[in-house]
Amino acid sequence: MTPGLALFYGGMVRTKNVLAIIMQCFSTMGVVSVLWVVIGFSLAFGHDAWGGLIGDLGLVGLRHLSQGVPGYHLSIPPLAFMAFQMMFAIITPALISGATADRLKFSAFAVFIGIWLLVVYAPIAHWAFSPSGWLAHRGVLDFAGGTVVEINSGFSSLAAVMVVGRRRGWPSDAMTPHSLPFTLLGAGILWFGWFGFNAGSALGANAVASQALVNTQLAAATGLLGWIVAERVKGGRATTLGAASGAVTGMVAITPCAGFVGALPALAIGFAAGVVCLLAVGAKYRLRYDDSLDVVAVHGVGGVVGTLLLGVFAAKGIDAAGSNGLLSGGGLHLLGLQAMAVAATIGYAFVATWAVAKGVDAVMGLRVPPDQEVEGLDTTQHAETAYSGGALGRLGQ
Repeated sequence: MTPGLALFYGGMVRTKNVLAIIMQCFSTMGVVSVLWVVIGFSLAFGHDAWGGLIGDLGLVGLRHLSQGVPGYHLSIPPLAFMAFQMMFAIITPALISGATADRLKFSAFAVFIGIWLLVVYAPIAHWAFSPSGWLAHRGVLDFAGGTVVEINSGFSSLAAVMVVGRRRGWPSDAMTPHSLPFTLLGAGILWFGWFGFNAGSALGANAVASQALVNTQLAAATGLLGWIVAERVKGGRATTLGAASGAVTGMVAITPCAGFVGALPALAIGFAAGVVCLLAVGAKYRLRYDDSLDVVAVHGVGGVVGTLLLGVFAAKGIDAAGSNGLLSGGGLHLLGLQAMAVAATIGYAFVATWAVAKGVDAVMGLRVPPDQEVEGLDTTQHAETAYSGGALGRLGQ
């Protein structure tokens, strides 16, 4: 999915920054893969070390993994589970790159995501994904990462852009996407990958996985429709960028719900997310924060919509391991738990990310100098251009 995200983001930036945003996404696969195996997986899925807040170091370097993952009765090899969870750990910090696009030093970004993985992602993953995590233990539901991936990345992005500041010229200068076909291709790859993201979270070829797969398709469809309908109602035209964004938004919202709700609720969740997230895009202009590629609106707000609506539509008839929501006779109990999870994730993700970003900025500076921002990050950070066909310089020449 992360290469799909690289294309999705790459099409939305200006020509001079295409390679930079793609490189940030690809570098995440390198940095996070290493850290995940060495220590990240243990912090997220190890035995509880501190009241449900984080895992211990028992699985550092994957030692003892063959004995199983604490709290899980897996039908797949523990090593496969670790690799599957690595995908979540990789794409979550990669999402943040879209918010800070066009202005980050590559070296600072690499350091930032490494620290962020351990300080922000791993604890929140333990809270919601580990059976001993304090959210999971209390009965919060998150099928495939509504809190861990979506809300976390969205509100971490908000903190990051508040530290790094606005792009030069924003919002007065036109900063239009340079290649919408790129973005649509990326959205298509993400759409395909999301089936594995959500259905794979059932950890088996079973009825729950089938439901999650179908729900992912339905929510993507109605998210797309909701976004473009809202575009028309607002007085504009249905755009290809809106269609791509709406489909992604629908899949974001169904992520926490995928194996816990039926098909008709999935339709409603996707449509609601498409409309609400389009409206949320305008918040950055009113509140004056420069979220370059709308990560806060699409992933942060979309994750909130899905996590809360799970408290309304969840049904134990879909997955006996779940709970009944408001419309299935469960009352307000689950909705209250989901709201608690939303608040806790937003609060910790924002504060911890702000601290990490401030620390990295103080030590090495997050932002490129103004002249490099004007020239573009492709040439100044990577000595290449996306469409010239060659490097601008090589070491030793």
